[in-house]
Amino acid sequence: MILEIDPETTDAPAATLLQAESDPADSFFAELTDLLPRDVWFALVVLVAGFVVAIVLGTLTRRVLDGLGVPDAIEGTAFERTARNFDTSTVELLGWLVRYFVVGVAVLAALSIANVNYADRFWSQVVEFLPMLFFAVVILIVGIVVGDKVGLLVQERLRGVKLPQVGVIPAAAKYTVFFLAFLIALSQLGVATLALVVLLAAYLFAIVFLGGIAFADLLKSGAAGTYLLLTQPYAIGDEVRVGDTGGIVQEVDLFVTHIEDDGEEYIVPNRKVFEVGLVRFR
Repeated sequence: MILEIDPETTDAPAATLLQAESDPADSFFAELTDLLPRDVWFALVVLVAGFVVAIVLGTLTRRVLDGLGVPDAIEGTAFERTARNFDTSTVELLGWLVRYFVVGVAVLAALSIANVNYADRFWSQVVEFLPMLFFAVVILIVGIVVGDKVGLLVQERLRGVKLPQVGVIPAAAKYTVFFLAFLIALSQLGVATLALVVLLAAYLFAIVFLGGIAFADLLKSGAAGTYLLLTQPYAIGDEVRVGDTGGIVQEVDLFVTHIEDDGEEYIVPNRKVFEVGLVRFR
C-alpha cells in the first residue's frame, strides 16, 4: 500500500511556524510605526542627519583653517588671547559656529516636516534671518581678528619711529577695521547703515585731516625721503653738509639721514635737505 503525502499539507505546519515567528516582529514594527505619524519619523531622521552633518562640517572647518595656517596668522591677537583664556581658540569657535548653524537649520527643517504649526508660521522669517545672522557673526569675528592683526603689524612697522604721535596709528588702523566689520555685519542683517556710512566718512576725513596736521613734519620728511631714495643725490659713504651738520652719510631711510662726524652721529630729517639744501663734497 502506497501512502501519498500532499506537499501542501506537509509544508503547512512549517509555513504556519514561520508566520508565527515573523508575526511578533512585524507587529512590533507596525506598533512602533503607528506610535508616531510618518511625518514625525521623517523629521527625526532629518534631525539625526543634521546632527551628523553638523559634526562633520564643524570638524572639517577646523581642519581646513588649521591647514591654511590661520592659528599661526592670528597668534597674539586680543581675540585669540581672550579665546585662550576660556580654553578654546578662534578656529574652534568658528567650527562650533558652523555646527550650531547646521543644527539650527536641521531643527527648523524637522519642525517644518513634522507640520508643527509654530514652525510653519515662523519658518518663512527664520529661514531668511538665520543665514544672515550666521554670516554677520562670522564677519564680526573675522573683522575683530583682522583688526587686531593689522594693529600689531602697524605697530611693528612703526616701532623704529621715535615720535609720540605714532602710537595713535596702530589703534586707528585697528578700530577702523573693527568699524568696517561692524558695518558689514549690520548690512548683512538688513539694518539701515546709511547713518553709519556717513559717520565712517566723517571718521576717515577726521583721520586724514587731523593726521595731516599732527604728522605734517613726518609727511614732509617721508615725501622728501621718497625723492631722495629714488634719485639718490647722495649715497652711503659720501661727505655732505646739511645746514650746520656735516659728516659722512651712514644710512638713508624714508624719514631721516644718518650722518657721522668725529664719532658723533647726527640724525637729520629728510625735509631739512629741501629746506636748507645739501652740500656734497667730492
